[in-house]
Amino acid sequence: MARKEAHDEKLVAEIASHYREILRLVGEDPEREGLLKTPERAAKAIIDITAGYRQDPLAIAQKAVFEHAGSQIVIVKDIEFYSMCEHHILPFFGRVSVGYIPKGKMIGLSKLARIVDTFARRLQVQERLTAQVCRLLSEALPNDGVIVTCDAEHLCMKMRGVEKQDASTITFDYNGKFATDPGLRAEFMSMLGK
Repeated sequence: MARKEAHDEKLVAEIASHYREILRLVGEDPEREGLLKTPERAAKAIIDITAGYRQDPLAIAQKAVFEHAGSQIVIVKDIEFYSMCEHHILPFFGRVSVGYIPKGKMIGLSKLARIVDTFARRLQVQERLTAQVCRLLSEALPNDGVIVTCDAEHLCMKMRGVEKQDASTITFDYNGKFATDPGLRAEFMSMLGK
């Protein structure tokens, strides 16, 4: 899980005041015992959930780029993530798998998970999250192609609106040799067990 940030107490207090008002507007009493500390807790939670706005994914990636003579596909699969839908500010969560073909360099494997977290910890849509991870890795690392897939469940579809409990969404983005060679895409998918 991402490292916890120290919270700016002024920011926490300002956000908490808004949560207190939201509680009042939906018909709750923010002064009742069970809710007394809820606005501050919610403020700290939203600050943590949106930590990606205060991180530079390119700088994260560039801290761990190393020489590599190989040229086969490198895959990190099933990187779990949690994000917030920008349309309803409700969670969506799932797994991202990343593959790339090195071109003289490789990236530390943990950096791939950190890149996913940086983009996921923003108000987001799954399609953009997938594309951002793909584009960032393409920029940060010499490569012959990058492919990213994301499989997620969205609470905005499960707990409101259409209320479809079994629905999930799969998105892809790719470039380089993955865009021109369907065999490479198929190899990536077979390595994921799909």
